[in-house]
Amino acid sequence: MYHKIVILLLTLSIIGCKKSNDSSSVSEENKKDLKENSIQYAEGFKISEFKNYKTISITNPWPGADKTYTYVLSDSDIPKEDLPQHDAFIKTPITSIVVTSTTHIPSLEMLNAEETVVGFPNLNYISSIKTRKLITAGSIKEVGKNESLNTEVLIDLNPDAVVSFAVDGNNTTLSTIAKTGIPTLINADWTEKHPLGKAEWIKFFGALYNKSKEADSIFKTIETEYISAKKTAAAASIKPTVLSGAMFKDVWYMPQGDSWAAQFINDANGDYLWKESEGTGSISLNIESVLEKGQNANIWIGPGQFTSIEQLKDANNAYAYFEPIKTDNVYSFTTKKGETGGVIYYELAPNRPDIVLKDIIKILHPSLLPNHDLFFFEKLK
Repeated sequence: MYHKIVILLLTLSIIGCKKSNDSSSVSEENKKDLKENSIQYAEGFKISEFKNYKTISITNPWPGADKTYTYVLSDSDIPKEDLPQHDAFIKTPITSIVVTSTTHIPSLEMLNAEETVVGFPNLNYISSIKTRKLITAGSIKEVGKNESLNTEVLIDLNPDAVVSFAVDGNNTTLSTIAKTGIPTLINADWTEKHPLGKAEWIKFFGALYNKSKEADSIFKTIETEYISAKKTAAAASIKPTVLSGAMFKDVWYMPQGDSWAAQFINDANGDYLWKESEGTGSISLNIESVLEKGQNANIWIGPGQFTSIEQLKDANNAYAYFEPIKTDNVYSFTTKKGETGGVIYYELAPNRPDIVLKDIIKILHPSLLPNHDLFFFEKLK
């Protein structure tokens, strides 16, 4: 799965918490003031606003999860009996945070909250120039590896919140941190299928900083740009055929038809040759089947970690048979990296799907966006 974010190795769970519902055991007074915030595209969370507090409910913390996590946010102290069952209580606005995915960094920067970040696992993954300056200045501490966060460092930092993500439900390190009283929250942006669904998670961070209006405004701009670009692409009379992915060892991995990556190609008015495959992850194929169906594709987008045409040819002689190799129409997003080697696409693309879409439109239909220069992608030489 070429769009797989490199750092999805962390697993987390918050032990000792009951399955919760954001409106269960809410006082009658607060129930009357319930207001559901508008989440249009994201399927993994919702925000509910009550008289004295808000709740964030994580309804899909990881694929196949049967648990909902509920976090209560308030700028005042509220008696426990007036609150619903919850997995963490967060006093807002928070002033310090530890995040664990590079996809969290752009949301914080767009909200002008990057200076509140005090810790991150494996700092070299971060590419953003603004946040790297804070790392150089010593403002952001290394908190270990994703699979084994340094509990002592986190306790010493004592952030207002630790925001992580889960690929199942098992992590004792985060459980230990939660027991110290540091609120631990799951952010499941990576589980979203729609490009705008991933970007909408800026509203999750907006709630933590009492910046919901700012988050809504930022997302609305991204949504408007995305929809406008999609409409522009729909006007194209030709729909180029698209190949994606590459081989790892003897298996060719490419996005499935319902995936995030396939959605971009479809919205850019491209004909993704494996669009009929069902699923949101990656499909595994042998080289013979890919050659049979994709040999004459017009464009090849996302050829794994390869950085040049020659590198592709040297890796496997079969690559030379594909038409995009012959016509120099292979485009990669892994060539553009930050100063410490992090791939910029992995960090920023989930937050800026409008730019990703414009890039792909530029690749498929160059004349439609004459003033747009490729940002994430680059043609392999």
